[in-house]
Amino acid sequence: MDENTDTKRPARKRADAIKAFRCKNLIVVIEEPENPRNIGTVIRNVNALGAEKVYVVDPRRVLPDDWQDLRSEPKLSKLSVSAVKWTFVKRFDSTEECLAHLAKNHFVSVATSPHVKGKTNKFLHEVDFTEHAKLAVWFGNEARGLSDLAVDGSEMCISVPMFGMIESLNLATSSGIVLYEVTKQRREYASRYRLRDHRGERASPLPTVMATD
Repeated sequence: MDENTDTKRPARKRADAIKAFRCKNLIVVIEEPENPRNIGTVIRNVNALGAEKVYVVDPRRVLPDDWQDLRSEPKLSKLSVSAVKWTFVKRFDSTEECLAHLAKNHFVSVATSPHVKGKTNKFLHEVDFTEHAKLAVWFGNEARGLSDLAVDGSEMCISVPMFGMIESLNLATSSGIVLYEVTKQRREYASRYRLRDHRGERASPLPTVMATD
């Protein structure tokens, strides 16, 4: 069957339509999540907002090693509203292993964390998320936050400014807010430039959102 005809499956049509809006070389790292439900929620946010991959530091081996097994895991599929079927997820046994893998592939890490003494600390809206071609954004454990090792391995700490009596957000909410800003910036950049370092500026910017029917 010719996939260029109207007989192409709706899911595949959707995948083709959104391909240009995905943020390449943007990885979301979840470090030692306590609740599998939160893994599914973050995967859902990652897929909906257009990040490329999810890495999970999972020393308790909550997730299977093989991506194909993970995609077909019923509970995770339900919790992510099937987003896991369309999102690449890789697990690591330790933070050290994940950091080493990212460094080997030339990714720069940033940590979502409150102010840390001795680190560069910025609010979300103050950060240029287009500065690095390859970026990994780390989110920590629901109760403990990120480990010292993850923070030390990151270029800076970023946080969401808060103005209420409660000064914390759950993992689902914080990942959604942070990823909205990161992906928005990176899509806008890609719409204007073909290459990094502001080279190859396009005569007409590409669309950054999909047209509605």
